[in-house]
Amino acid sequence: MNSVSSGRFKIAVLRALQLGDLLCAVPAFRSLRAAYPYAEITLLGLGWAESFVKRFNIYLDRFIRFPGYPGLPEQPYSPEAWAKFVNIMNEEQFDLIIQMQGNGTIVNPMLHNIDINRLAGFYPDNGFVDSGLFIKYPEYIHEIERHLLLMQHLGIPSKGTHLEFPLIEADREDFKKLLMPLFPKSYVCVHAGSKGKARQWHPAYFAALADYCIERGFTVVLTGTSDEIDITKEVQKCMRHVPIDLTGKTSLGAVGVLIENAFLLISNCTGVSHIAAALETPSIVISLDGEPKRWGPLNTSLHTVIDWTKNHQFEKVFMEMVKLINDKPAMKQEQYEASYIYS
Repeated sequence: MNSVSSGRFKIAVLRALQLGDLLCAVPAFRSLRAAYPYAEITLLGLGWAESFVKRFNIYLDRFIRFPGYPGLPEQPYSPEAWAKFVNIMNEEQFDLIIQMQGNGTIVNPMLHNIDINRLAGFYPDNGFVDSGLFIKYPEYIHEIERHLLLMQHLGIPSKGTHLEFPLIEADREDFKKLLMPLFPKSYVCVHAGSKGKARQWHPAYFAALADYCIERGFTVVLTGTSDEIDITKEVQKCMRHVPIDLTGKTSLGAVGVLIENAFLLISNCTGVSHIAAALETPSIVISLDGEPKRWGPLNTSLHTVIDWTKNHQFEKVFMEMVKLINDKPAMKQEQYEASYIYS
């Protein structure tokens, strides 16, 4: 495939999924850009992901909104929107489309109905694709490594498994506008929300951990989207102490700044856990999807992932957090100021 790396090669990547899914694909995007530095790389994604492309503009050049398709649960299907998308794709005449949406059961037949020069990606057990640009969907490995295997199959060397979450000045300005009395490493972020109730740990458990953090001298900050306000309200109802509630009040960039400077993140296995992995902020991640080895942070010395589907012991989670806090207590304001002055 590298024989076409010169010139304005047009590549599109289909990954119309949520934040965590896209962050786990960043190592593949990084490798793709390194192999094709002059290519125009377009993400075919959900509407929210236009901002993701702007954040990762060193790897991605353009964005085209994917309208949805029957069988894909992320958004409703509209025949009119689909017809418009097909017209756009036919006009674009991409040299290559890389299917990184999933195992290909639904999207491979879908993409074959579009006028595409070359298509690469995954195929499922019962859906072999007779093309040297496809590989069988590798089960039971980490999501990061899965897409790097596809890159390797396409002749694209890996540029590492580490995640990224670039922070820009606008993100820091958004954070400053919150006017929060927070000092680096003196607070713990608690994120109790996640897409789908089945992936949400009980609010009372988050509350118990948050109360302990406050009793040990930390400020606790509750984060979440505006759709998760009810969840964080439940956490607060279960708490003995008063946290700072920023649910629905932050941009994604401000959340990134918040996590970057936090002592610890406590969350479900969702997008913010991947931000913490990218920014190397310690975390305790509760996995309720039964796939911690697929979605959990790779750095297990910095991040603790609890598979709640196999171990329903709150005490185990609690003791993991106690160990973290006892090993390195909260930094007081005066300590932060001193370290800032003399560093």
